Amino acid sequence: MTGTEGLPMTVRAHGLPPRVRIHEVGPRDGLQNEKSVVPVEVKAEFIRRLAAAGLTTVEATSFVHPKWVPQLADAEQLFPLVADLPGVRLPVLVPNDRGLDRALGLGAREIAVFASATESFAKANLNRTVDEALAMFEPVVTRAVEHGLRVRGYLSMCFGDPWEGPVPVDQVVAVSRRLLDMGCDELSLGDTIGVATAGHVRALLTALNDRGVPSTAIAVHFHDTYGQALANTLSALECGVTTVDASAGGLGGCPYAKSATGNLATEDLVWMLDGLGIETGVDLGRLTATSVWMAEQLGRPSPSRTVRALSHKE
Repeated sequence: MTGTEGLPMTVRAHGLPPRVRIHEVGPRDGLQNEKSVVPVEVKAEFIRRLAAAGLTTVEATSFVHPKWVPQLADAEQLFPLVADLPGVRLPVLVPNDRGLDRALGLGAREIAVFASATESFAKANLNRTVDEALAMFEPVVTRAVEHGLRVRGYLSMCFGDPWEGPVPVDQVVAVSRRLLDMGCDELSLGDTIGVATAGHVRALLTALNDRGVPSTAIAVHFHDTYGQALANTLSALECGVTTVDASAGGLGGCPYAKSATGNLATEDLVWMLDGLGIETGVDLGRLTATSVWMAEQLGRPSPSRTVRALSHKE
């Protein structure tokens, strides 16, 4: 830690939000991409440490069928171990009515559904067309809302698709509107293969605003394949977005898009936001220690640049 006391220096920039909510996805989106299955006790400890570091939204697990995501087959065992964390939102991913039943049975208060902006990825990820996937999610969202749950809609391939190439902005806006119109409280725009650039981010957010989607209902979910995740995040903040998805230690990718590398590391995001004077409530030191610990459990170093820099011992 030598030489980093008082850093980063805070230099506020005009036009940025005073506070950002980090939607931590490491325990779900990060660990679902691991080749090995992490023990349920380790997952629970990971979530508890993230909460202790100040993260107030931690996506806990997924109720997808274990055949498709065996790494998260222990959802029923995991959720009760962390459900009593005070002041922490614990959304879970559900793919269908059966997944919602499982989540409701455990007392989950927030769920997420996951759709695609492109036909190719909808087929690869859900074995359905875009329209068929949305038709499947609509009764799930309706029933979740009837039970008083908050619902997030993930939308993948918002900027580029490995099979179709660039994704037209109007195409993304159209699917986004359908997710929100069916009852989603929040829309998370995914740069699944990490090809977005700052101008593209601004263009999409502007188009969504023009179609009546406020930036306060939007989250951004960037992958760092080409090193653009932080630049893209800053562009989103300049457009009024105040919710950013990130993964502790940069864990994760996408098992259905082989060109997708890790998520934006939460530590890298917090370092940037701290430097801009934007509040997150996150203790960077404790978060870094958590990611170092998790990397030890996984048997490999963290890809996060901030984790590597802050954990270096001279």
